[in-house]
Amino acid sequence: MKKTLISPPNHPASRGTYSPGLLVEHDSTRTLFVTGQLAVGADGKVVAPYDAATQTEFVFELIGAVLKAGGMDFGDVVKVQTFLTNMADFEKFAPIRNRLFENNRPVSTLIEVKGLAREGCCVEVEVVAMK
Repeated sequence: MKKTLISPPNHPASRGTYSPGLLVEHDSTRTLFVTGQLAVGADGKVVAPYDAATQTEFVFELIGAVLKAGGMDFGDVVKVQTFLTNMADFEKFAPIRNRLFENNRPVSTLIEVKGLAREGCCVEVEVVAMK
């Protein structure tokens, strides 16, 4: 089994001992675990504080960059886990998510949480992809 840390160029810096992605290769299977992404720019500032739609677009852009750096895309995603600070934001989140996974129906979990790691962030998404 081979493990490779995945960190795309211009990706926000990690605030701890983790990487944006971890690619695990075992036999002919490649599995990419993407850390929960928040709407934080490369400058470390929260993007569009409390704006669920803008943050959702940004978070999926970050995820797309990690997937691409790992040689995958949204069609390879098998699991999505989403954290919202307000379930009412689901109406803003869902159309964006559904557009990206229109032809790929990964398993999915949605959880409402009291807060996220950065003030102003209202959406966090993590994925697992396989190829």
